[in-house]
Amino acid sequence: MWNPLLLSLLCQKSKSERSVQFPFLHFSGISPASFWLFCLFPGAWDLVGAYWDMRQANYQHSTRYFHAWGNYDAAQGGPGSVWAAKVISNAREDPQGLLNQHHFGSSSCELENLNSNQKAGEWGQSGNDPKHFRPASLPKEY
Repeated sequence: MWNPLLLSLLCQKSKSERSVQFPFLHFSGISPASFWLFCLFPGAWDLVGAYWDMRQANYQHSTRYFHAWGNYDAAQGGPGSVWAAKVISNAREDPQGLLNQHHFGSSSCELENLNSNQKAGEWGQSGNDPKHFRPASLPKEY
């Protein structure tokens, strides 16, 4: 059985940055769909882990930290994990932003929070340290 971490490390962008190389698929018998499943899963799992920790911490003003942390962990998994993190973040934030804008208007505090969470996620996806958003009194276990 293939280790998802190993597969995500093998997931490399080509020199043209337009496609992904699958250098071992010809010999291993793994389909591109299975390969992408293993490349995307670690990124999705990193976001789920950060969400779970955020819910357990239940700490006020820590949302940006956990968004940055989940996306940072996904960025460490390679391009497939980064792509999964972007898709999941956008799938959650885009509809939420539209609903908030429709319900509260464009000057909503909720919309400002959503935008700051998006920026924190982008911060983490770019490989920057998520501790930049860490609240000072958040318990050390997080």
